[in-house]
Amino acid sequence: MLGHRQALNELSQTDWDLVVIGGGITGAGILLEASRLGKKTLLLEQQDFAWGTSSRSSKMVHGGLRYLAQGDVGLTKHSLHERERLLVELPHMVVRFPYIFPIRQGSFPGRIAMTAVLTMYDKLAGVSDHRWISRDKLLQQYPILNDEGLKGAMRYTDALVDDARLVLRVLHEAVLEGGTANNYSQVNAIKSTSEGFNLTVQDTLTGNSVEFNAKQVVNATGAWADILSATNAKVRPQRGSHIFIPAAKLPIHDCLTVMHPDDNRPVFIYPWKGQTCIGTTDLDHRESVNVEPFCTSQEVDYLLKVANKQLPSVSLTRADIISTMAGVRPIIGSGTGNDTSKERRDHLVWTGSHGVVTVSGGKLTTFRLIALDVLHALSIINDKQLKNAQSNRKLRCFNHHVEDPCDLSSPLAQVPSNDQLKTQVEWILKNEMVQHLDDLMLRRIRAGNMMPNGGAEILAVIKPLCVQYLGWDESRWQQELARYQQMIARSYSVPA
Repeated sequence: MLGHRQALNELSQTDWDLVVIGGGITGAGILLEASRLGKKTLLLEQQDFAWGTSSRSSKMVHGGLRYLAQGDVGLTKHSLHERERLLVELPHMVVRFPYIFPIRQGSFPGRIAMTAVLTMYDKLAGVSDHRWISRDKLLQQYPILNDEGLKGAMRYTDALVDDARLVLRVLHEAVLEGGTANNYSQVNAIKSTSEGFNLTVQDTLTGNSVEFNAKQVVNATGAWADILSATNAKVRPQRGSHIFIPAAKLPIHDCLTVMHPDDNRPVFIYPWKGQTCIGTTDLDHRESVNVEPFCTSQEVDYLLKVANKQLPSVSLTRADIISTMAGVRPIIGSGTGNDTSKERRDHLVWTGSHGVVTVSGGKLTTFRLIALDVLHALSIINDKQLKNAQSNRKLRCFNHHVEDPCDLSSPLAQVPSNDQLKTQVEWILKNEMVQHLDDLMLRRIRAGNMMPNGGAEILAVIKPLCVQYLGWDESRWQQELARYQQMIARSYSVPA
């Protein structure tokens, strides 16, 4: 299990085979696969695990229907195979879910085009579950749907997940395979040595810096990759924002895939953790990646507009929004100036002048394949081993049992009652390296997004548990509470 955070000076006593920088899904996957092969591997994350992109995605494990429509058959095939693997191995965490794509008169794509694409989509996945829903049946199911020009809908399936909890599950598995992970550990410098690399690592909780030695280093920092890569910039940071609406106000039981009236981009409206999520936007992120992103006023208007166009009787306003969420995707830029939505979602592995291997881009769904490509670039596995690991459908990614109190990891699980909440939080505080209140509220139990005012109503339950298991006194609690409330106000509330 992940357990408690270790002091950096203790970790620095080990000569590591591999140090992985970055605690999102990509770094976690590399830690798991390297540890499984017997490599003495350490993962260092400058913030909390999954703090960046990997807790702010659209929560989907999917093949990428849009990518198939754009002709990217290879990425779609690999993603679908990994989707099916995760559905089998983590059935309570990765949940197959129906997607509904309304078809309207004169709109593109129409029924024929969607049928052709979905037939190929299912064939690549090895399933057959798409079908046509007639107009009448669709309106019976969703009477709130705009019926103007409505012909019916195509139904298919993909999967939903709690992305941050998937990262934690991978980290738990990696530690059980012999790996080590530490959060709030920032790598500030990397130097090549005769025996590998020397890293300067700062404990961001204390400010102290420690030197580490490693034979090999991987830079898996996502949107931060260019900072440590020692190459020309390759990452095009793109912001995707979501808003959360009370399920009682917007009762959605499937994932509605609808086209925005302004730019004809697909936007998803779907249930998640007991509320309804609408997203995402797709914009170049111009601000510093070191500052926590937030959903802008323009993005809120954009998401409300598509919801009100497709579901006009609901009449959503800003007052209905529980919270917002913004993340920065590390897209590998084509250099062509393409519209952000048209950039490819492939990952890229490259080596800098200092010999460090960097990886960025890619999809949540394909984290295992990305990790294998990195191990191949490091010569930890050869061509034959890579091909076998990529194509062998019988290989398991998760071989260990990890306790899941009160169905904590389900993407459909609501924030529980106080007794269940207490059980969950006790387990998390003992096993998941929580250092700040926001680690718990935003990434471990999700109350910060799923409840009004950042989950203020459950803080009375949370406080004594933090005192008991983290040793916080009243002064520390007040510091954490002020930090958390400021974070909620700036990055998770409705902007003015």
